[in-house]
Order: sequence, then structure tokens, then C-alpha cells
Amino acid sequence: MSKKKFDYFINGEKGRWEVIIGLEVHAQILSKSKLFSSSSTKFGAEPNTQVSLVDSAFPGMLPVINQFCVEQSIKTGLGLKAKINLNSVFDRKNYFYADLPQGYQISQYKNPIIGEGEVTLDMPYGTKKIGIERLHLEQDAGKSIHDMDLNNSYVDLNRSGVALMEIVSKPDLRSPEEVNVYIKKLRSIMRYLGTCDGNMQEGSLRADVNVSVRKIGDKKLGTRCEIKNVNSIRFMQMAIEYESKRQVELLESNKKVDQETRLFDTKKNITRSMRSKEDAHDYRYFPDPDLLPLNLEQNLIDKLKKELPELPDQKKERFIKEHNLSGYEANILVSEKEISDYYEEVIKECDKKIATNWITVELFAALNKKNLSISEFSVSAKNLSALIKMITSGKISGKIAKDVFEKMQINDKDPQKIVEKEGLIQQSDPKELEKMILNVLSKNEDKVAQYKSGKEKLFGFFVGQVMKISDGKANPKLVNDILKDKLK
Repeated sequence: MSKKKFDYFINGEKGRWEVIIGLEVHAQILSKSKLFSSSSTKFGAEPNTQVSLVDSAFPGMLPVINQFCVEQSIKTGLGLKAKINLNSVFDRKNYFYADLPQGYQISQYKNPIIGEGEVTLDMPYGTKKIGIERLHLEQDAGKSIHDMDLNNSYVDLNRSGVALMEIVSKPDLRSPEEVNVYIKKLRSIMRYLGTCDGNMQEGSLRADVNVSVRKIGDKKLGTRCEIKNVNSIRFMQMAIEYESKRQVELLESNKKVDQETRLFDTKKNITRSMRSKEDAHDYRYFPDPDLLPLNLEQNLIDKLKKELPELPDQKKERFIKEHNLSGYEANILVSEKEISDYYEEVIKECDKKIATNWITVELFAALNKKNLSISEFSVSAKNLSALIKMITSGKISGKIAKDVFEKMQINDKDPQKIVEKEGLIQQSDPKELEKMILNVLSKNEDKVAQYKSGKEKLFGFFVGQVMKISDGKANPKLVNDILKDKLK
């Protein structure tokens, strides 16, 4: 692997193979009601309690477009730097399944609401642009449940009619790592925009993963297989690794790769055949006669564009410029809107450099340890800022601050009160520190002699002894200054 450019290749017995990946991401629009009905989209409701006559395909019931969902998709398109099509059409995608009561899905085919765009990835080897082919609106199907009964399957129509944005990438992705970064970036953009919450565990974001392979140097794309409905980034990566190796083994055995839809078995970590891959004509697309073409006014697009918030790439550039951050630090801090908001709240009244280090190291470590998001974290930005100010003022040491930070995580405790209650204020009286230092030097005269004869590494030993007898409360900077003077 090159540090300049990450290359993900499959080394077969007959040569090296390149992996070509495209994603069809299904993002649930953040909306209180469905795409064509007023039914609630609230997650976790009792089965079949959020189903209107439209959602259940009761005869004669007509769909009515949800304007808010249309605006949400336009905002997403703008966030993806994509073309907004002023004229688009809803189509019927015909197929039969038990959880699709209409016998067709209302989607968009030849005339989607959003055209070509792009997403910029920050990879270890530099930036890479991933093309967006299209974004179209469609309604979700219901949910089939097969594990409640040995002899029967059940259908929950609560999701039937929920508004989805299907974001189709171009086949520009080349590795599981790029897929990881792409999904996270896409999710981050939509969360900044407030158009999708990106909660994969709730089914708000999932993807169909298209994988093919070709020999290094070949220009023609290989036969692709679609891995359907993968609902975690980790599973996407595992599915790609397995599927690409499976295809290479087939081709190197002079067998062909069938164009098919496959499922990822999360227990066995393998993909398995589901059905032959349909072409568009198999779905018999035709314009939905119950819905007029969607004609947008340019002034609506302009209005929504003006209302867009600062997006991750813009915020990253500003953070680097205004706060003197490295590209790496800025990337981490803008990855989630809640994190960037928290950071900016913390640095209002404290040292930016120390705050950046505390958030990217100590705070992130605490979040990972407890498996929490920043919005679930118990320490407020105000109290973290207060802790950092105590470090910079010399009131407490960095080591003590870490202990205080642990205690702060219990009900967002005030760091000032913790320090005062437990007597943790840093010892910064030069006379008291001098007494401690002289005590350490008198007890270690042999080491003092070794230090003066050239073993300068012993300086750290003396500092450690002073910190030990002060219970970690001695001001490290003053200890260093006084110790240097006494050792002369």
C-alpha cells in the first residue's frame, strides 16, 4: 500500500484485480408525515398503528405529495452540489411482495428531482471526489417479519409510504475504506442539513452495494452484483471484501459472474444469492397517473439555497483559518454538527489549543469508552471550558484535570466545586516547592552527582519525586524552573 495513494487490490493466482463499487443509499427524509399521506413516521410505534388508507392501498385512495419532503430533497441536492431539476416525474415501479400493498412502488425513474452532484472525501492519501449520479424520491415498503412464528410471516405497514431519498453514486469508489468515509460524509451532510437523521440502527439509512471486479489496466467494467439492504458501515465493508474475492475466484476459474441480487449473511459473513438482477424493463416503469409532474419554481430553489446552514467542508475551511487547526483536527471536529457546535461553545472563553486537544483526545476517549454520542455526554461545554481555564491559570495540573474530568461526568459536576471540595488546587507557592525540591535532592545525593557528571535524563526522576510527595499537586512548570536553578 502506498502512503500517497491507497490501492485496494485483490491478488489472485492469475493477476491483480481492481474492485469497482457504487452505492444506492436509501435515506429516510426527516419528516413528521409520509411522502403521500399524513400518517406519522415516528419510530418504534406498535405494528400497523401508523397506516392510512393511502398507505394500505385502499381502493380509490389517491396520493397527495408532501411539500416538506420535496423541500428536504432539494436541500439535500444543494448540499451535494447537484443539479436541481425543475421538472420531474413520479413513476410506478411494478413488483409483487407481501409488504407492498399497492403491487407497485411510487418512485422516480427517467426524470428524477435531483441530477448529478459530488461528495468530497478526505482520505489519508488526499481528497477524492465521488460523483453522484442522481437523487430521486420514492416511498418505502412495509416490513415483513419472519421470526415471530415458525409457521407464519407477519407484515407491519408502519413504514409503508415513508419518504426516502435514493442517492445513487457513480462507480467511483475503489475500496471498503472509501465506502466507510463516503457513507459517513453523506450522513454528516444530511445531518447538518436536517434532512435525514442517519440512524442506521433504526433503518433511516441503508444501502444497496454494487460490486464488480476487473483486471488492473482494463477499462471495461465487469458484471456487477448488488448486495441488498445493508444497514451498517461495518457490514458494507465486510460484504465488499467477501464479494470481491468471490468474483475473482470465479473469473480465475474461467467461470462467469452472474448479474444478480445478493444478501449479506451477517452471521456467516458471506453474501448469498437472492434472485437474478432485474433490469429496468422488468419493473415496467410508467408515469403514475395519480400524480401530476412535479414542476418547481426557481425562486423556491433560491430561497432554500439561502437558508442552507454552514456545511462540513465550509466549516472545515473556517476552522483551519480561524482557529489555526490542522486539516486532521478540523476533519474530526466537523464530522458531526453536534461536535462542531460543542467545540465552538467550549472555545468561547478558554485556550483554543488546549481545548482542541482535550476534545479530540480526552472527550472522544470518554465517548468511545461509554459508547455515547456528544449529545448524550453528561459534561456540558460550559463546564469543560471552566476546567480548561483552571489548567491555563495554573490552578490545577493537567494530570489532576484528568481526574476531575472523570468526576465531572457524574451529573455534569462543576469542576470548581470538585477541586475545592477535594483540595486539589495546584501548589504554586515557590517557597513551598523549593522545600520539596531540596528534600528530594538531599535524599538522592548520589543521583545528583550522576546528573552533574552528565546523566541529564535523571532530571525527569527528580521531577517525578517532587510530584510524588506533592500528591501530583505541584505546578510542573515552577518545579522545572526551580529544580534547574538548584541543580546548577
